Amino acid sequence: MDDPASGGEADAILKAAIALAPEIKACRDEIERGRRLPLQLVDKMKQAGVFRMPMPRAWGGPELDPVSQLRVIEALSLADASVGWCAMIGCDGGYFSSFLDQAVAREMYRDLDAVTAGALTLTGRAERVKGGYRVSGRWPFCSGCQHASWIIGGCFVHENGSQKFRANGVPESRQCLMRADEVEILDTWYTTGLRGSGSHDTTCKDVFVPEERTFSFQDLKRYRRGGLYSLPLNILYKFGGPALGVARAAIDALIESGERPSRLTMIAGDPTPPRRLRDEQFVQDALGRAEAMLGSARSYLFDVVGDTYDTLEAGRELSPRQFARFDLVQVHVFALCAEAVQTVYKARGGSAVYSSGVLDRYLRDALTMNEHTAASNRLYGMGGRILLGLPPELYLF
Repeated sequence: MDDPASGGEADAILKAAIALAPEIKACRDEIERGRRLPLQLVDKMKQAGVFRMPMPRAWGGPELDPVSQLRVIEALSLADASVGWCAMIGCDGGYFSSFLDQAVAREMYRDLDAVTAGALTLTGRAERVKGGYRVSGRWPFCSGCQHASWIIGGCFVHENGSQKFRANGVPESRQCLMRADEVEILDTWYTTGLRGSGSHDTTCKDVFVPEERTFSFQDLKRYRRGGLYSLPLNILYKFGGPALGVARAAIDALIESGERPSRLTMIAGDPTPPRRLRDEQFVQDALGRAEAMLGSARSYLFDVVGDTYDTLEAGRELSPRQFARFDLVQVHVFALCAEAVQTVYKARGGSAVYSSGVLDRYLRDALTMNEHTAASNRLYGMGGRILLGLPPELYLF
């Protein structure tokens, strides 16, 4: 499935990401306390090529296929979920720039390792003016905004003070790319998990954004060919990577604890022989079920993403069933991975609850990422209605 033309670069970036694991683990406490990634770690991720993964070959980028990107993000998330999450979000510039005039986009991304953050949710206002838009608003969940060069914000369009609507009555929307220095970061990211992702709210007031640095999902223009850029919400190709990584880390942690002594028990007043955790049937059962959950989630994700990419790369249209599968895969992968982490957490017993332990962190991270709108339970119904031959229900962007 992997594109042989990008195989060498894919392997190199994956190996570089794996090699970062010791350094990532060494600063995990700093990541958690600071609620952001240390800048020296971001620089190492740039050097590894993490943020340039979807950048086009025409620009000198690797243009990695999405399964290769998933493997990189999975590896980073195995070391720390917030690092993997920021990698997954931060490389979105390679996707968004495919919807912009390429001369403009190349000028914006002269640095192929530039990080992009922001939110597509339509909580901003874009007032149409000569040459572009005056943008104001506030956007939540802007992961990695503290080390980003570009911030994207979804907006409803206004003109002459009035909101604009399309012919079918749907409000007009626009995605606006702003320089990071044009946006204020609000200190809002106090959360259960993914604390190091720095997913703060961002805000701006009356920022002029040229027309050529905006695009609309309602009237999407594609300036690049190929499977990586043909899907409207192509940023979701690599969305499941953090869930796979944190589930793998939790399972490995339970395996590593197998030599620890289990609690002593008695039967009919007589003590049973001392046992280790690995000898306990309930631990064996939990580990087996968690491993099967993760394995099925990973296989399902790679199958659906690979099939979607291969179809578009070949220049074919996606079938309704393929659209439905792409809707279903994200929510199901995140649900299965969260369940796998919870299963491992329960099997580990009371020692898992301490904040100093890794399983506490894995559980918090898994449950927090599972609340993302792209992992909403709503997507089960969205996929199901397509399979039933009904018109698709889509999020408004």
